[in-house]
Amino acid sequence: SCPEYQESFDGSCYEFVGLQRPFLGAQKWCERGGGHVAFILNNETQKFLQTHLDPKKDWWLGLAPAAPNLTLDTAATQSLAWLNGSDVSYNNWASKPDAQATCGHILKKSGFRWAASENCTQELSFICQFSRRSFACDGQNVTLQCGSGQVIEIDHSFYGRKTIHYCRTKLATTPPPLQEQCTWTDVADSVKSCHGLQACQAPADAKSYGEPCPLLGSYLSVEYRCKDLHLLMSKLAAVFDNVTLNIKWLLQPYEGNLTCALNAGDGYTIDSITPEMETTVMHTFKTPGLFVVTVECSTSDWHVTAQKSISIQEPVGQFGDIKCYSINTSEGGTNCSLLYFKTDTGEKMQLSCVVCTIVDSNEKHLRCNNKEIVKSILLPVGDEKNNYNLSIVITGDDGEVVDGAAPIVEAASNILNAPSNEKVSTSLLTGMGNVQNALLNHKKLNGDPIIIDSNQISRVSPESMQMQDINIQRSSASRFSFPTLPSDVFSPDEPVDVRMMSFEKNPYSWKGGNISGTVGSVTLTRPNGTVIPIKNLPEEIEILLPRLDVGLENSTVLDLANFSTLIIDVPSPDVTLVLKMEPSENITFVLLLGHKNYPTIEHYVAKTQMPLENVKEEKYTWVLSPKDRTGDAGVHFLVLKPKVEPGVKSVNATVSIVTIAAQCKYWDEEESSWSEDGCRVGPLTTPLLTQCLCNHLTFFGSSFFVMPNLVDVSRTAELFSTFFNNPVVVCFVGAIFGAYLLVVVWARRKDIQDSAKVKITVLEDNDPLAEYCYMLTIGTGHRHGASTSSQVTITLLGTEGESEPHHLTDLEKPLFERGAEDVFLLTTHFSLGELQSVRLWHDNSGAHPAYVNKVMVQDLESGQKWHFLCNSWLAVDVGECNLDKVFPVATEEDLKRFNLFFMKTAKDFRDGHIWFSVISRPPCSTFTRVQRVSCCFSLLLCTMLTSIMFWGIPTDPSEQTMDLHIEFTWQQVMIGIQSSIIMFPINLLIVSIFRNTRPREKSQKSDKTKQGKTVRVSPSQTSSPQKEQKDITPDTVLKDIKRIAQSLSKAMKSPLPYLELRPGHQTDINTLLSLVEDIIRQQNRISSDFYTDTAKRERSILSLGAVDLQRTSDGVQKKSNNSRYLYRQLRHVEKKLGFLGSSRFQNPDSYNKAMQQVQGMKNLLEFHLPSHSLDGEQSERSPSPEESANKGTAKRCCQGGLPWWFVFVGWILVIATSGVSGYFTMMYGLTYGKDRSISWLISMVVSFFESLFITQPLKVLGFAAFFALVLKKVDQEEYGEPQIDESLKNYDPDGVRAARRDSTCSFYQPPPPTDIEKMRNNMIKEQKVFALIREILYMGFMWMLLLVAYGQRDPNAYFLTQHIRQSFSKGISDTMRIQDVYNWANTTLLSNLFGEHPFITDGNSKLVGNARLRQLRVQKNSCRVARRMQHAVHDCHSLYSWESEDMGSYSPGWSSSEPDNTSVNLPSPWKYQSQGKLRAYPIWGSMILYRGGGFVVDLGPDLENSSSLQYLYENRWLDAHTQAIFVEFTVYNANVNLFCIVTLMLETTALAFQFRSELQNVRLYQSTGGLHIFVMASEAIYFLFILYYMFVQQAKLMKQQRWAYFKSKLNLLELAIILLSWSALSVFIKRTLLGKRDMEYYQNHKDFASFHETAKADAVLGYLIAFLVLLATVKLWHLLRLNPKLHMITATLQRAWTDISGFLVVMTIMFLAYSIASNLMYGWKLYSYRTLFDAAQTMVSLQLGIFNYDEILNYNPILGAFLIGSCIVFMTFVVLNLFISVILVAFSQEQIHHKPSEEEEIVDMMMMKLCSLFGIKSKT
Repeated sequence: SCPEYQESFDGSCYEFVGLQRPFLGAQKWCERGGGHVAFILNNETQKFLQTHLDPKKDWWLGLAPAAPNLTLDTAATQSLAWLNGSDVSYNNWASKPDAQATCGHILKKSGFRWAASENCTQELSFICQFSRRSFACDGQNVTLQCGSGQVIEIDHSFYGRKTIHYCRTKLATTPPPLQEQCTWTDVADSVKSCHGLQACQAPADAKSYGEPCPLLGSYLSVEYRCKDLHLLMSKLAAVFDNVTLNIKWLLQPYEGNLTCALNAGDGYTIDSITPEMETTVMHTFKTPGLFVVTVECSTSDWHVTAQKSISIQEPVGQFGDIKCYSINTSEGGTNCSLLYFKTDTGEKMQLSCVVCTIVDSNEKHLRCNNKEIVKSILLPVGDEKNNYNLSIVITGDDGEVVDGAAPIVEAASNILNAPSNEKVSTSLLTGMGNVQNALLNHKKLNGDPIIIDSNQISRVSPESMQMQDINIQRSSASRFSFPTLPSDVFSPDEPVDVRMMSFEKNPYSWKGGNISGTVGSVTLTRPNGTVIPIKNLPEEIEILLPRLDVGLENSTVLDLANFSTLIIDVPSPDVTLVLKMEPSENITFVLLLGHKNYPTIEHYVAKTQMPLENVKEEKYTWVLSPKDRTGDAGVHFLVLKPKVEPGVKSVNATVSIVTIAAQCKYWDEEESSWSEDGCRVGPLTTPLLTQCLCNHLTFFGSSFFVMPNLVDVSRTAELFSTFFNNPVVVCFVGAIFGAYLLVVVWARRKDIQDSAKVKITVLEDNDPLAEYCYMLTIGTGHRHGASTSSQVTITLLGTEGESEPHHLTDLEKPLFERGAEDVFLLTTHFSLGELQSVRLWHDNSGAHPAYVNKVMVQDLESGQKWHFLCNSWLAVDVGECNLDKVFPVATEEDLKRFNLFFMKTAKDFRDGHIWFSVISRPPCSTFTRVQRVSCCFSLLLCTMLTSIMFWGIPTDPSEQTMDLHIEFTWQQVMIGIQSSIIMFPINLLIVSIFRNTRPREKSQKSDKTKQGKTVRVSPSQTSSPQKEQKDITPDTVLKDIKRIAQSLSKAMKSPLPYLELRPGHQTDINTLLSLVEDIIRQQNRISSDFYTDTAKRERSILSLGAVDLQRTSDGVQKKSNNSRYLYRQLRHVEKKLGFLGSSRFQNPDSYNKAMQQVQGMKNLLEFHLPSHSLDGEQSERSPSPEESANKGTAKRCCQGGLPWWFVFVGWILVIATSGVSGYFTMMYGLTYGKDRSISWLISMVVSFFESLFITQPLKVLGFAAFFALVLKKVDQEEYGEPQIDESLKNYDPDGVRAARRDSTCSFYQPPPPTDIEKMRNNMIKEQKVFALIREILYMGFMWMLLLVAYGQRDPNAYFLTQHIRQSFSKGISDTMRIQDVYNWANTTLLSNLFGEHPFITDGNSKLVGNARLRQLRVQKNSCRVARRMQHAVHDCHSLYSWESEDMGSYSPGWSSSEPDNTSVNLPSPWKYQSQGKLRAYPIWGSMILYRGGGFVVDLGPDLENSSSLQYLYENRWLDAHTQAIFVEFTVYNANVNLFCIVTLMLETTALAFQFRSELQNVRLYQSTGGLHIFVMASEAIYFLFILYYMFVQQAKLMKQQRWAYFKSKLNLLELAIILLSWSALSVFIKRTLLGKRDMEYYQNHKDFASFHETAKADAVLGYLIAFLVLLATVKLWHLLRLNPKLHMITATLQRAWTDISGFLVVMTIMFLAYSIASNLMYGWKLYSYRTLFDAAQTMVSLQLGIFNYDEILNYNPILGAFLIGSCIVFMTFVVLNLFISVILVAFSQEQIHHKPSEEEEIVDMMMMKLCSLFGIKSKT
């Protein structure tokens, strides 16, 4: 017998060890128990082990390098042998082992195949084998053990060495020393003390035996047998029955006298029994109970004891007549039995019923369950006086009680899992106890436990409580294991009720206690409900409490060669510290623990040595209770010191350490609190569960802490010394720092470029007299091609007038780039009022069209803004095909409807997404690219630090992984997300500081020599005063006054009278000034004395449009504005007149009068307007447009924000977080080890891309959706407005500015419609030219297609096919009988298949696998015989069809009995096999489609198989029911690198067999030949063409044309080419996968390999490529339209298509008529007409002149001549000639009416552009 943890088979015990060990570690593990790693010597052992092995694991086998057995003269003949030196006679290798292999194992996921390996240090599970040959290495004990009633008999023993592989520290791969150096000695005398014992140990000590093998070491080996003493008796008997006790003595021979003693267990003993071989003793038990019978036998050398138990019951009787009564009916008791017997408490009855009825419906009743079975019930005898009448009361069965209790228990458990108070918890626990009492009411002894939720209730005997395990198969439930309990705990004859409860949360949460994980309890009670006290046990109860909130294992890898110190932060002084270590090798090391200081050999808190001694499990686990480490909390230092031999300086090994802090607590009911007395944490504690060892019972819980990984900063140098062993993280961090520096340089350059873009462009054509300022912001949008370099012009239209057209240009920066926003300053003479629209146009002179997204106009005087939502193209070939558009002003509702969500999303992606904004940062933003890059750098490093701090191993062993060439788990994804969330606040703080810091204010000192970087200065402002004075003439002054009059007229909405300006007439200036006065007077007719001579003299108030200029409440402000700007214009005119003087005028009086007129209006305006509105009299200056622009932005100086110096705080945070994070990340990486660092790096990359593509975009989309859908707030202030340089504000008020506007420029006028139409036509023609060039490039696509097509085919394929077909066609005739088939198979078939092995006859083609002979049969009597012929024809079989196919199983000779197949490996040729089993597919014959199954015989792999054909011939395998014979095989010709899949087919036509062959060539290995790389490149280029045609051409056309796209034949042709191309790619991939699958099958099985599916896929690929070439060639016809002559042919066919289609219908009808007629007349006689398809082919041949006239004339000259003659006359002479005539007529008409195609003009334009490109003059 074997221990319970081992499995017995064939005289050996096998232990399946799930631990992971290297091979030598596994062998040592087995040797400690006296065994070895298992041998598999036969197939039976292999199958036995398979039933117990996990197929997902690798398992070591006892294989080692072959070496001589020291007891033999010869060594093993193979590279590997069993550990005892014997050959591997039986094997199950997946592949033949290499000569360098040194060990072997069972390979996972391979069907338990074996694999050999050179790497014996890999850690795998293993199997230990223990037999009756036990051995022990030097210094250990050999263990001999037998079962109950057995004793040891030693056969042989020795000390020394017979094989070199036992008890070794390394595998021997070289020949051992000579046999004379290793011997062995017989030690039978030394171990004879074990003889006759049931168990024994003997030491293996070289001092006792000497050293027979000093070089390799010795071991002790003992072979023994177990001999038995049998005690036979029954297990159940009644009181006073005769019980037979049979004693067999099997220990032969023995010495001395044999005496035995018998103890019956009830006080009866026999002291002296002298048995010979078998002795029988009769005994009667007088009392009921359970008794143990013991027999002890002794001789001079044996002493054996045997025991058996017997159960004695009371004598039982049975009533003969039983009846069941109810209220109205009675029933016989045939379904019931009633037994009676006596007990200690009186007489009892036992009732057992199958079908039950109601006994009494009032109070007592018998209710049956739904299974109609009531189990046996013990009852009292009943009333003696009333004929023992008894009323039975049964209220229900256990199942119903459990079903009723389950909802109560589950509800109480759910409530207790939630936080509750003391009263609720106490009430619910009491209620659950009451439910348990009810469930235990009728519970059977030792029955199945009742399990409800995580609660278990059972009733067991006291004996069963010993070593009892209470375990619910649920991961969240507690588990309890009881030791052997003291005998005084239970009453021996009283059952024990076991009540177990388990909760996922703490039911006493109201008391605290820091309880995490599951809480469980076990209570032992008596049947009456009283609690059995369990406390102060000598052995501890094991409690396993799972954790549900599983975190990460914080595993730290220490390299003992360089760094061996770990910092542990103990969270509390009361916790137990569990250190779980896993060394990479079996090494011994010392652990020292210190508190606050590094421990030394002399000074430490705790010390131990690993592995622990005298410990069976967890030898590398160190449990430190608070007492062991003096109860200190805080930082502890753990030092590992490996124990090495003298002279060894270091150990090249690593140790992985997991640190766990846990507490085991129990609920003290007296104190109502959690306590730790009597409980401790066990060594089996893991991050998944806590093991508690306690000496009492109550509620138990655990506190659990997973401590973070810490790095010892003071040992930086030691950590960096391990760089070359683990450079992963350090190199990664260094690469990030280097990349950051490079990106910062790029970002700084981009910031400098952006600063040049951030400016307000003052338009050059602003009128110097116009000082009312508007700021224009024009956004071009982000669409492809949205930028433009054309001359753009704008006009503003308002309620009070419209502005002059203004040319939007700037010589210092590019304008209207894609996604840009350009700001311009536009001036007018007076306010335009409320803006109504803007008008934009351009001259289409640029290289790109223009896309306008939006325009914003701001009145810098009032601060009012108007938005214009354009969202339109200004282009001749896109959108509405217009260059001039008017855009109305947008209302608030329009702004909300105008893609608010998308506008907000685009803005936030450009500025809010921390990663994307580095590239797309708005130039106006104060958050620079360098700052953004630095924030990204800081975020990345901080995320890396948080990720690596909490990095661990996946906690769930079954956690699924994702394999994308790099394997990572969902745990890594979650760590990445958690790291991003943790670092979000830090990054948000840094970003907020940079984003909200105000820019530093510039110095207030004026630097007049400095050019402004922010605002471009117009030429009028930069000209010198001398030049300005020189340019002033009377004509310029006249023009200024005229512009004032015109603008004033527009503002006052007063028509301007016609006035001709005549140069040289000085009086004109007075007339113009009078006109200005008249305009003012006209607007003030109500006040008739507004501007009279009296008013002039009295300096009365001048008012401009006091009534009509503005009738609203802001009329006063409007009037004041107009007056102020008129005053400035008059002052400007006055200055110019002052520069000119009277000498420049012909009439000085005119000059004086003009000065008086100007000064009069100006002085009166000064009197009317306040001095501050005129900029003060003393300063006597007016603000420039730049000053006005700055008013609009002056408010920003007063807005909130952080002071400018906060930017330094941001940089300090960036530097601090980046430096600290980078340093500690490198420290952690060096601590973790290389493998774990790579695993963390994968998680880090996942975290980075998750933040880049998930977290940040979701944040942007979330905010955009909130603003668009909830707030619906229009974000009008996007990135702030550019500031104006202070130096530009200060200009000379006395300076004179001249106008720079040239109104003759063409761009001041919108392009006329005729020009736009001409531009559009030219643009369309240019587009067609480029489209034509792309079509010409189609020749490159065609060339690539031809390379791909011919790269898939080999010209040698035809010759290979022909050679094989001719080789196997010898001996074939048109009609073959069955005998002819056998002759052909024995001669041609076999001789050609099996030539020079392994080649077929040609000597060049290798047979791949075996050949297969397959036949298809039809069932007997599958057709009906005519009634009159049934007497003559007894058997009739139909032709082959799937319905009539025979699929039965037969014996040889096709007898109907089941076949007797003696071979288990080969299927019977008489048994039908399906096509799925044969891996075959249906195949087309000459007449029908044949199924892929059949009756099969394999031929091969050599000529010896010809005997199988003889066997088939003798048993008539082929007979009349055979319908088709297939010979299938595959050959490979390495010379041409081709596989040829051959199918030779013999199918019957009910008369004879006809031969047909089907050969398919396929190339499965594409890597041979120098052309392969070229073909692969062609394939890649071809699919690049396809992608271009898909997404650039066809997708664009489909989007433009929509459903009209499918009406174009050319589009359908393109679509067919694209679909066929992708279909061909799919089939190519499938063919590759199928070929790989078939080759793997062949390599694994070496029998018939079916490549038919691969061949079919290759054939389909060939067809698809052929059709592709066909369609692509047809498409070339489209290019021929460029040639005028060929275009005429195309036009001719189009013109004649109607007539042609009619003739085609007529020709088809006549052609079909002649085909049907010829088939009906000659199909049964002539081969050419046997089917309708053949007849149609013959008719086609007749039209082409390829026709066998003799064949039809010989058969029937008259009918044949008529048929041929009429067909030639009607088809050839009439129809075909008429068909040709129609085409000729259409061609002549096309010549007359032909119109040159548009393509001809396009070709001419293309040739002209090509000539101009190469500098060649062309004729236009």
